[in-house]
Amino acid sequence: MRISAKTDYAVRAALELAAAPEGVWIKTETVAERQSIPLPFLLNILAELRTAGLVQSRRGAEGGYRLAQPASEIRVADVIRVIDGPLANIAGERPEDVAYSGAAVALRDVWVALRAKMRVVLEGATLADVSNGTLSPEVTALLADQDVWRARI
Repeated sequence: MRISAKTDYAVRAALELAAAPEGVWIKTETVAERQSIPLPFLLNILAELRTAGLVQSRRGAEGGYRLAQPASEIRVADVIRVIDGPLANIAGERPEDVAYSGAAVALRDVWVALRAKMRVVLEGATLADVSNGTLSPEVTALLADQDVWRARI
């Protein structure tokens, strides 16, 4: 799975908003500074998240951005889908819609299983979970395997 810089920035920005006290408006400059996100890029990302209904904005000296729902109701997968679309796609198609022949017939099943595992992690982690550092037992179990911390080329 490739996580684009834009998606990484979007999740980090959403986590900054999640870490703020509920209902408090956070300035874009504050989010940009805390997460080292270029301000023009952040403004575009927040506009996308606002259009999708994940964040709210308010103009003025007391304005800024805040989550549109409690952080415990917004999943990391929700933010990713707003920015990049479906969690898994094969050349623009959903994994269940691809068809292969010959020795690759079972490859569709591999892609569907991969999406299922991504859902376990990304739908099982809310913004509140990540900002509080309280990850689900499923994610914690995956992290306990030392092999996941080693890069493979």
